[in-house]
Amino acid sequence: MRDHPSVLGCRIDPLSMLAALDRVEGFIEQADPKESSHIITLNAEIAYQAYYDPALRDLINRAAMVTPDGIGIVWGARQLGIDVPGRVTGIDLMERICQRAASRGWKIYLLGAEPGIAEQAARNLQQRYPGLIIAGVHHGYFQPDEEPEIIADIIRTAPQVLFVGLGAPRQEWWIDQYKDQLQVPVCIGVGGSLDVISGHKQRAPEWAIKLNLEWLYRLATEPSRFKRQLVLPRFVGLIIKSRLRKRS
Repeated sequence: MRDHPSVLGCRIDPLSMLAALDRVEGFIEQADPKESSHIITLNAEIAYQAYYDPALRDLINRAAMVTPDGIGIVWGARQLGIDVPGRVTGIDLMERICQRAASRGWKIYLLGAEPGIAEQAARNLQQRYPGLIIAGVHHGYFQPDEEPEIIADIIRTAPQVLFVGLGAPRQEWWIDQYKDQLQVPVCIGVGGSLDVISGHKQRAPEWAIKLNLEWLYRLATEPSRFKRQLVLPRFVGLIIKSRLRKRS
């Protein structure tokens, strides 16, 4: 944490997509069988929550890599004088990892979403990236007493990358709790990416992504997210306060 810039106390790695992908490959190639690299894609909502939750903030700061997932984090970092190339979102990083996995022979495991979604996402990824090896899949609607079976399956199939789509920060807590048991070189929380990759939900159109308006598109298509989005102006307020303190 000492060597990393931070936004509201949460460390971030200001990397381009290619640099982040290369770091993932490094984690896999140099993996210690007893360790797992936890990657977090940070957005404003989670950073705001972590500002008031020391345990969550500590979890984020222990991660092997934290990418700026949302435009709010990119904006906040730049306001604080941190040079951030741009967003490295969970879904985009996942796609790029799968693309490289197909050529490197890495196995991936998909955990999350409603029953059937991970299976469809796996099929779509294999069609998109011929040669991609899916070690296993499991839905995210499991009970605590089912976790030992899931953990055993992940250990048995021995993937190089575990994608966990349980929603943030639940997926981060789950990875943090079990990563030492799983012994998977790279574990990354990907939120609702499995829903999008499976075709169950639509991602924002390309023009909205390029204009950094993906959050607005999601709000328009999922009005239930409105209450969650109320965090954004509060996040902006905290960034402004942090910038003023830094200047003084």
